[in-house]
Formats: sequence, structure tokens, C-alpha cells
Amino acid sequence: MSRTALAPRADTGAAARIARSFAAAEGAWTRTEDVVGWLRRRAAAHRFRTRRIPFDELDGWSFASDTGNLVHRSGRFFTVEGLRVTSSDGPYRTWHQPTIVQPEIGVLGILVKEFDGVLHCLLQAKMEPGNPRLLQLSPTVQATRSNYTGAHGGATVKYVEHFQRPRSGRVLADVLQSEHGSWFYRKSNRNMIVETRDEIPLDEDFCWLTFGQIARLLHRDNTVNMDTRTVLACAPLGRRGGSRPLHSDLEVLSWFTEERARHEVRTERVPLAGLPGWQRGRYAVEETRGRYFRMVALAVEAGNREVTGWTQPLFEPRGLGVTAFLLRRFQGSLHVLVRARVEGGFLDTVELGPTVQCTPGNHRDTPEGERVPFLDAVLSAAPSRVRYEAVHSEEGGRFLNAVSRHLLVEAAEHDVPDEAPPGFAWVTPGQLTSLLRHGHYVNVQARTLIACLDAAGIADSRG
Repeated sequence: MSRTALAPRADTGAAARIARSFAAAEGAWTRTEDVVGWLRRRAAAHRFRTRRIPFDELDGWSFASDTGNLVHRSGRFFTVEGLRVTSSDGPYRTWHQPTIVQPEIGVLGILVKEFDGVLHCLLQAKMEPGNPRLLQLSPTVQATRSNYTGAHGGATVKYVEHFQRPRSGRVLADVLQSEHGSWFYRKSNRNMIVETRDEIPLDEDFCWLTFGQIARLLHRDNTVNMDTRTVLACAPLGRRGGSRPLHSDLEVLSWFTEERARHEVRTERVPLAGLPGWQRGRYAVEETRGRYFRMVALAVEAGNREVTGWTQPLFEPRGLGVTAFLLRRFQGSLHVLVRARVEGGFLDTVELGPTVQCTPGNHRDTPEGERVPFLDAVLSAAPSRVRYEAVHSEEGGRFLNAVSRHLLVEAAEHDVPDEAPPGFAWVTPGQLTSLLRHGHYVNVQARTLIACLDAAGIADSRG
């Protein structure tokens, strides 16, 4: 490929400019304290409604007669199939589950532009049927290939031209990242930040906010959506959290490579019909013991979407999740405890995840010796050691009421030794940032916590 065919070079001063935007608690357009009211007004300006329906009322969706897989008549969008996973270690060596198969790569893009010398992000008040609050702050563009190529027959995705070639803007971040490996099968999205100097007509459902304003809004429950959080984590903020890591970058990479190599994970897509441990009723496909999650169907009305009415399946987790990093300082530098996680839908065997990532209710009958590591340390932490806490939801286009407490907790010395146990490692946020330049290293839950670290101001920089 010729050099001239490449996209514009990344701005080498982007880290400093984004850091200045993080320091700007107010912007040139909308006051931070007015954003929640603006979201309410946008919700009132359109008709938004969701209701649960039986599967036989799904329009365009049906269970295939041979496999029982849930498919769309167009052959586009996604399918829901069965998955059989076999792992070489862990409390569960083999399991079956439904999984969402959506091979197309979507775009999660934030357009940024300078106003009064400060970078602002163009965010959207976007309705997703699975959001606890139907409208949350989403990226400028949050679209699957089916969406932005018009497979749904709806209106054009606004501002998508800034994230497609040819484009006039300057690319500040661009990387493929995984989606939820517990629910998707090998799904990736392109996470992008693009700076423009063009005049941008402002649609009424969009607003300009500084990185600092978004950080303040991350302290509010269910306000900044998952897709915005993952793109924020990919922002080139330089070195986050100090420059004296406990382990060198090479040591971290070697440990991670060893974790990937030592895990043997085999996945096989199997028919949804007759999936062991799961049953299908009129309103749900669910685990026979009532744990983990279930698949349900919704009818949706959304006056400001590309398509204003549709029906679709969603996955609905059972119970409030917990997603947490334990924190410690070594040699004056902030470190977080990451776990090499096996999830059935990952493209590779493991990705780096939070210290704790689970729904506690799914483990209520687990024997003492098989408890989720460090869950008790997180849940029993004194309030003085909880440096950040907010409830955030996962992607509302595929998941219904998928909410978790997101926590950053200072670890007591007796909670975690200096030498992390097998499968865990102490790394700096900056080392995670370096890994985020590559796809499929850091999972989506950990990416949200990186955005929360920036919002909490625990580390002056990601280092």
C-alpha cells in the first residue's frame, strides 16, 4: 500500500490536548449540570416505548426449523445460536449457553473539535431499548455495518462520513476492540476518535462536551453508555498513573502471553434447540435453574432512530453485577489488579479483565473454597477505601437491564500480596493503555474501569 493511501497521521500532541480537555470541567456549549435535564427534554421530544412480547410476535425473526437458532429473514443483523465451551482449567470446564453471532464489525466513533482552544466531544442522546434509562450519552456514531449501509431500510446514520474513507479529519485513535465475550461470539467494534476542523451542523439530539464534563457525568448512574466508555478508554492520554511499574512492560507482555498459551479453550457453535441446561418457553430462553441470563423479545418505538419501530431479541442478565479493580501503589505508582479471563466468545483464549467481574447471585451456592477471588474483599471494603462507585449499564442494543456496580477499591495489604496469585497481575493504568493500542488485549469491562479511573482523578496521568 502506498504511503499516500494511508489515513492522516495521528496528532503527536493529542495526549496533551486531551489532558487539557479532561481538566476542563465546563465547556463552551452546555453546562455540565444541564446535561441531565437536556437528556430528559430529548426523551420528552420523541416517542419512546418498549414492551415485552412473546417470540411469536417478533417481526422478521424466527426460530430455524432445523437448528432452533433465532435468525432474521434478511440474513443480516445477527443470529442467536448455541455455544459449547471447553476450558482446560477453572471451576467450570465445560458449559453450554446461547450466544449472539454478529460477524460484522461496527463503528463506535467520537468526533472531536476545538472550541476556545479546548477539545470537545460530539455525543448523542441515543435511545437503546435495553437501557435502564432509555436515553444515555452515546458516541457520535454507534452503528453496525447493517445500520450504516442501510440494511434496515431506515434513515442515514448521522455524521458517519467522518469515520469512513475518504475523510478530512485527523485520526486520534483507531483500534478494533472486543465486545462482551460472555454473550457475543468473537464480536469486534472499531473504536475511533477523529478530530475535525469542519463546520459541523449540530443536530438537536447531539451536544458538545469536554472530556472533563464527560468524566463528571461518569459519576452519575446510567448516564454515559458503554460505547462511549470504551472509546474514552482508547483515548491517547499518554502515561497514566506514574512511571515506575512493579513489572516492566516486557514482563507484563510475557505473563499475558503465557496466560494465553497455557489456557486451552475450545468453542463450538451448536444448535440452540436442545441446548443442555437451557429451555425455551413462549417468552424466554432461559437457564433451567434460573441463573446467568435469559433471552427475551421486545417491541420498540423510537421516534428519533433511523428506524422508528421494530422488534428484536435481547439478552437479560439476572441480577446486579459487580465490576471492580482493586488498587495499590507500588513505588509511588498506582497499580490495578487485572485478571486473565477466559470467556467463551473471545477471539483468543483470554483477555485482561477486572479484578472482579461477576453477578454475585450466580454464585450464592458456591462452596467457600470456590468463591470468586477477591469478591469478598471488594464487597466488604470500608467506605473510606472505595474511591469510585457508580452503576453503569452494558450495551442497550443487545442487552436488557444489564447493570453492574462499578468500583475502584483501595486494597488492604492483607487482601492481595505484592506477588499476585496465579492468573492475576499488578499493572499500571498506563501499561493497560499501551495494550489498548492493540485489539483483544483488554476486555470491555476493564475498559469501562479505565474510563472510571480517569473520571475519578485517582491517577494524574495514565502511566
